[in-house]
Amino acid sequence: MATIETPQTEEKVNWLAEIRGLAIMLMAVLAFHSLVAKPFYIPSTSMMPNLWVGDRLVVSKYPYGWSWASASFHLLPRSDWRVWPATPEYGDIVIPVHPLRDEDYIKRVVALPGDTIEVRDGHIILNGTQIKREVVPAVRLPFEPELMCKDGPCLASFEQFRETGPDGSDYFAPPTWRETLPNGATYLTIDYRDQDLDNYGPYTVPEDNVFVMGDNRDQSADSRAAAIENGLGDGVPLANIGGRAEFITFSLDGSTTWNPVSWFTSLRGDRAWRTLRPPLAEGAAAK
Repeated sequence: MATIETPQTEEKVNWLAEIRGLAIMLMAVLAFHSLVAKPFYIPSTSMMPNLWVGDRLVVSKYPYGWSWASASFHLLPRSDWRVWPATPEYGDIVIPVHPLRDEDYIKRVVALPGDTIEVRDGHIILNGTQIKREVVPAVRLPFEPELMCKDGPCLASFEQFRETGPDGSDYFAPPTWRETLPNGATYLTIDYRDQDLDNYGPYTVPEDNVFVMGDNRDQSADSRAAAIENGLGDGVPLANIGGRAEFITFSLDGSTTWNPVSWFTSLRGDRAWRTLRPPLAEGAAAK
C-alpha cells in the first residue's frame, strides 16, 4: 500500500528572539569591557622603550574602582563620582582620558595625591628629593620601516641612533635611563635631547589626582604639557582614569597585509604575555 507523505511546514524564525539574544550578548560584552577588562592598542612611541607601536594590551578596569571613564566608548557623561575608589601606586601604567576630548592616553604614574613634583633638566624631584636616575646600556629597538611614521610621534625621531648589528640588521639604540620611584618601582626611560618639558613645576598634586609621564620623555604629551597642547594639563583626576595596563597579549611590527601568511610573520613573538607591572628594585619591600 502506498503511503502519502504529509508536507512539513517550514519552521518560522523568531526574529524578535534572535535580536533579543544578540542585544543581550552585546550588552554582556560592553559590561565586561566597562567593568572587568578591555583590549588596548599602542599607536605611538610615547611609552617606549617599554611599550612599542603595535603592542596589544589588556587593561583591567577595577583596580582603582569605577567611574565615568570606565565605560567603554565613553558612553557616560563626565563626572567626579567613583565607586569603590582606590589610588594607583607609583609606577603603575594607567589609561587617563584627555581633559578636553574623549581620547584615551597611556602614561606612568610618577606622583601621588599630596606629592610636590618638580622636573629639572629631565630629573624628577619628589617632595624635595631627586628620585634615583642612572644611565644604563642603550636599549635596542628594531628598525621597522612600516612603523617609521604613524599618527603622532614616530620612530623616525630615533634615526640619529640607528646602528647595524653583526647580523646585518638595523636597530635604534637611543640613550636609556633607569628610574626608581619611592616605592621601589623601577623602569626604563628614553631621554636624549633638551626640550621645554625637561623643566616643570614645582607643582603639588591635588587630592584625588595623580601626575603622569610617558617613558619616552622627549615625545610624550603628558601632565607636564597643557591640555590645549595635547597634554594632560598637570594633575589627572582619578575619576578620569579608565584602568590599569596589565600585560601584552600580542604585538605586530606593522608589516601585516591581506595575505594570511603575514598575520604570522608580522608577530613579535617575544613580546607576548609580558607583564606591564613595574618590578621592584633590589631591596625594596613589596606591598
